[in-house]
Amino acid sequence: MRDVAVLGVGATAFTSQTPEVNWKELIYDAAVKAYAEAGIDPRRDVDSFVTCAEDYWEGFSIFDEFTPDQLGGALRPTMTVCGDGLQGLATAYMQIKTGMFNIVVVEAHSKISELLTYEHIVELAFDPIYERPLSAEREVHPYYVAGLEMNLYLHATGTTEEQCALVAVHNRRQALNNPLAPYGARLGLQEIFHSGYAFTPLKKWEIASRADGCIVFVLAAGEIARRLTKKPLVYVEGIGWSSESPWISARSADASYARHAAQMAYRQAGITNPRRQIDVIEVEDRFAFKELQHLEALGFARPGEAGWLAQSGALGLDGELKVNLSGGSLGCGDLIEASGLQRALEIVLQLRGEAGARQVPNARVGVAQSWRGLPHGTGAVAVFARRD
Repeated sequence: MRDVAVLGVGATAFTSQTPEVNWKELIYDAAVKAYAEAGIDPRRDVDSFVTCAEDYWEGFSIFDEFTPDQLGGALRPTMTVCGDGLQGLATAYMQIKTGMFNIVVVEAHSKISELLTYEHIVELAFDPIYERPLSAEREVHPYYVAGLEMNLYLHATGTTEEQCALVAVHNRRQALNNPLAPYGARLGLQEIFHSGYAFTPLKKWEIASRADGCIVFVLAAGEIARRLTKKPLVYVEGIGWSSESPWISARSADASYARHAAQMAYRQAGITNPRRQIDVIEVEDRFAFKELQHLEALGFARPGEAGWLAQSGALGLDGELKVNLSGGSLGCGDLIEASGLQRALEIVLQLRGEAGARQVPNARVGVAQSWRGLPHGTGAVAVFARRD
């Protein structure tokens, strides 16, 4: 079967607000950068366009009708994936694998700063009979579920609040090395705890702030990519996705959606020992404890071990596991549907050797993992590798 390579990437900076541009201009900015890097004309060379968006976030329906112009996809095959950016990447990957498409563009963006009723939109994803009334009728922010899930995770694994807080310390500091990240900060454990409990035991500085931004990927069949560029390419070696129970009360503490997605991606990529075979890791951390939970689900630690790895300094540029060197969602912001592509973007930059001050020496294999956020039990995992 044909292989799939990343021919080009483009991204805007991630910021808390973007009043100077509309969402179409965000997409256009990222797309122009991606096409320039790939050396292609989208109106001539691209076979399919995938946009990752949810009508509820955007404020109007049939969103893919509004994206072709700024992507260069007018009168071309264009489709929407109502999911995270990594799920859109999986769609493009499968299209190329069929042999019917040679070059496919994936776009994911966030203009969440314009949404004034974020928590009420999140409520609509809850079960309308048994779960939604707990927040909607009592006027409680739906993130209370994150506090409950964190409490379950701590009790199930023996992880401590201090170990979770260390994730926020590390990721916000690491974001200072990422020019795209708006939420870098030099904080200590004291500042994390002094920020106060937002949803016990989840503290304010352990929650990612939302951000605007756009990321565009150009994927191509390996034989096409090798013909178009002479530089070393990054390949998508495996990709998987999974959804667990939609019932919050039926879920366990082990993020089984991430575990099953990882198993699917690892099987395709030939990964049998992720801790030894993968050089750089980007996992979802929009709540600090989720980074630890996801590391365990992806096989980088045993249940309850990830917290101790954080406490020992094993997570980071100077540690054993190079985790969320981009700053993750805590540093880059919660980019909603673009969060997964933010993970993938960092992996591609690392494997190309273009990550600047946060570069992992000789990185060859990386993994990006996404979670669609509360109240979903849906995630995706992609394995990337550089071939010279």
